[in-house]
Amino acid sequence: MKEFQFITHDNKDAYFNIASEEYLLKHTDGYYFYLWINDPAVIVGVNQNAIEEVNLDYTQSNSIKVVRRITGGGTVYHDGGNLCYTVIAPFNAEQDNYKAFTKPVIEYLNELGVKAEFSGRNDIVVDGKKISGNAQTVYKDRIMHHGTILFDTDMQVLSHALKPSKIKMESKGIKSVRARVTNVKEHLNSDMTMQEFKDGLAQKFSQSFARYEFTKDDIIEITKLIEQKYSSYEWNIGCSPKGKNQFTKKFDFGIFSLFFNTVDGKIADAEIRGDFFSKKDVKPFADALCGVRFTKSELLNAFTNVGDYIEKATGEQIVDALFEV
Repeated sequence: MKEFQFITHDNKDAYFNIASEEYLLKHTDGYYFYLWINDPAVIVGVNQNAIEEVNLDYTQSNSIKVVRRITGGGTVYHDGGNLCYTVIAPFNAEQDNYKAFTKPVIEYLNELGVKAEFSGRNDIVVDGKKISGNAQTVYKDRIMHHGTILFDTDMQVLSHALKPSKIKMESKGIKSVRARVTNVKEHLNSDMTMQEFKDGLAQKFSQSFARYEFTKDDIIEITKLIEQKYSSYEWNIGCSPKGKNQFTKKFDFGIFSLFFNTVDGKIADAEIRGDFFSKKDVKPFADALCGVRFTKSELLNAFTNVGDYIEKATGEQIVDALFEV
């Protein structure tokens, strides 16, 4: 069993915790396992439109931070009843990394009497309700996997803070956010505290680990990331698209949105958003669409390599949907 560097601390600032993930991914070697809890915050997927996904009036009025992460997937709510876990390790292309990294979590929940199972692209569910969402990103030869575990989250605040797009909700046939999720505590055979739950998960994930505490230099670099990126409106909200035309559809690979203007029959100011999983930054691909005439043949040619950027996507399925009557 690999030896993990185990990180946990009492800092519940969402800016710090999300920034520290990127720092660890890009500046460490070996295996790291990180457990953390945020004060109330909404965490937005890297490819999502925060303006459409989040009730910004509610979050601002209730001092709930909105933070964009560097992984794909959907928008989630964090609070003191939600345990977050992060695994950072060498990338192994030969394994199903979602199932590999969620397996210890599912086994631990099962041992506690919670009948959890892997579902869909990236979820852990209990009785058909989501208890954990997971996402990943790869940087050079390193992978970062992180997930939420709803232990005792305030579901009422969650339902107010999150405002999912209609297409995502309608595709699952469920009208409310609250009906889709459940807390671990509701399924335990006996009561336990968050600390007990947290300690048990750490032990389950790796029987062999050494504790790692952020150094002074680590804190300096993480603070720079917060100041330059994770506390900024430009990153967290301003990345949301402003295109006058919008195409949105749910494919097997996730929700895909294309926002654009048209100038002289050509695409301009193209932006791509959604909850799909990125192989790499989609911005260069979107930039390359600018100047392309809005015809099926030219768009098919422009979308030829979309699969290099978006996992399991093909240009033909996207362009066919673009021109559906």
